[in-house]
Amino acid sequence: MNKNMFASDNYSGVCPEAWQAMAEANSGDVNSYGDDPWTARACDQLREFFETDCQVFFVFNGTAANSLALAALCRSYHSIICHEMAHVETDECGAVEFFSNGTKILLVPGADGKIDPDAVTRTVERRTDIHYPKPKVLSITQATELGTVYSTEELQLVGDLARRHQLKLHMDGARFANAFATLNLPAKEITWQAGVDVLTFGGTKNGMAVGEAVVFFDRQLAEEFDYRCKQAGQLASKMRFLSAPWASMLQQGTLLQNAAHANRCAKLLAEQLQSLDVIQLVHPVQANAVFVQMPEALIDALHAAGWYFYTFIGSGHARFMCSWQSREEEILGFGEELRRIAADLYVD
Repeated sequence: MNKNMFASDNYSGVCPEAWQAMAEANSGDVNSYGDDPWTARACDQLREFFETDCQVFFVFNGTAANSLALAALCRSYHSIICHEMAHVETDECGAVEFFSNGTKILLVPGADGKIDPDAVTRTVERRTDIHYPKPKVLSITQATELGTVYSTEELQLVGDLARRHQLKLHMDGARFANAFATLNLPAKEITWQAGVDVLTFGGTKNGMAVGEAVVFFDRQLAEEFDYRCKQAGQLASKMRFLSAPWASMLQQGTLLQNAAHANRCAKLLAEQLQSLDVIQLVHPVQANAVFVQMPEALIDALHAAGWYFYTFIGSGHARFMCSWQSREEEILGFGEELRRIAADLYVD
């Protein structure tokens, strides 16, 4: 049994469809730097998916996607407002500030990983003098770092909020496919029609070997973005190996199928964890993550038994992730071992 399976969706391998797409792209000499039929087809597939003439770029990873996209929206004296647990704040090693030449990140709270609109307003209106870094961008994460999903109503509210304060709206979509599978709505309704200006669309966490799509719904914001990618070392010479899986997985529906499977597995996993009274859910399970509160002794016992999952969010809190590769029988097997371990710990 794979006991590392709950640590991260980054731990999963490459799904067969993505692997096959890369193999099919491996056909002799082809033009480099994105001037190839696979990249053109992937861009067209994304435009069809979002039902708009968006501008699309492919980069190697999520940190580059977020930091370069945000740098394109800001000048060095601007600021970016995001949730205090946003990935761009906690897990990207200052890349946003680096690539934007010092743009400041301003943090706001909010329940379940979602921004508090009133806190955003207070942050924008706190000061308007020249000594304060001028708020320019509102960045949200969909699905959030805590595994929750903004509803269409919440997205409309966020979009209205951004427009009211003359902010550009960036969406960190490292797990956008999982949110899309949850909402089961046309992609346009939960992106550009809700006011999103640029989306960083994750592929790596959903079965691809490498590669994220930066999707500009406002094409004017993408001016010279190709130069940013080149300067940052994110312009792949053999771009077809980044883009081919996008074209194939969008066309075949694999992107949604993988995400929906991961979401279902997370719900099954939550049921297994909640079978013990000593474990409580911390946040609603709306994508492919399960956050729970459990006794430290049980965490230690599971780790000792070889089960690997993260506990970086606070004492007694644990995060379990599911992926396209998660297997229901292994989740049920984990549940059985969990109950055996708990019985040994808490026997009278």
